[in-house]
Amino acid sequence: MRIGVFDSGFGGLTVLRALLEHVPEADYVYLGDTARLPYGAKSRETVARYAVSSARFLVAEDAEFLVIACNTASALALDAIRESVAVPVLGVVETGASAADASSRTRDVLVIATAATVESHAYAAACEQRGMRAIEKACPLLVPLVEEGWIDHRVTAEVLRIYMDELMEEARRKALNPDTLVLGCTHYPLLRRHIEEAVPETVRVIDSAEVTARAVAKRLGLSGREVSAKTRFFATDSVSKFRSLGSRFLGQEIAEVKLVDLEKQPVAGSRELGAGR
Repeated sequence: MRIGVFDSGFGGLTVLRALLEHVPEADYVYLGDTARLPYGAKSRETVARYAVSSARFLVAEDAEFLVIACNTASALALDAIRESVAVPVLGVVETGASAADASSRTRDVLVIATAATVESHAYAAACEQRGMRAIEKACPLLVPLVEEGWIDHRVTAEVLRIYMDELMEEARRKALNPDTLVLGCTHYPLLRRHIEEAVPETVRVIDSAEVTARAVAKRLGLSGREVSAKTRFFATDSVSKFRSLGSRFLGQEIAEVKLVDLEKQPVAGSRELGAGR
């Protein structure tokens, strides 16, 4: 089994890291569309166009299953991606909402994410479909702090405290009793320990990378046996930056990254948009 993993940048490497642990017998192709990030500043139509071209590239690289490890693309372009390729597609929004559904007893859920993901209200809609109420909060300072490497910095701890205090206060104002917090950005798993320290002990933190990897393992029904998985990395900009910053997200050295121009790639195994799933 060859699994394609896509993100607009580096955060999706936390999903790949979890996949390597939970589905070690698969081979992986990772694409970071770093030339066109951040997706959060783009329109729905532009995000869909970028995400579809990335998905088609992964299918052309013989991916048999796609994981959209980008919350913005999962929120704004999942249907377009599924219509454009002939392989199964799983997005991090649906796995996060499903994990919250399994976790929450009060049926009140908190979500922290980037501004674009929050503005899409994808998590709120997914939670509502599962009979839960959700409060979504944008935390725009967290991504640059993670990419700066300030995981354990006191500034990051203070920013998290402020965000979580604001979130809990909003829950009180709305008379909600949240017992689950979903990390709606793939950068945030690197801050999980600090986030858990910043919320009440009664609130369980859902790691989007971890639950996505478990969902892939369950859906594919793979054995989990240890083998030597092959992983190839592609980026649409600055492979040196991808290697250095990406290694921090993946938790291991990335030796080789290939630069790719998505405008010149074949679309083998793709469908025309609107051709059905």
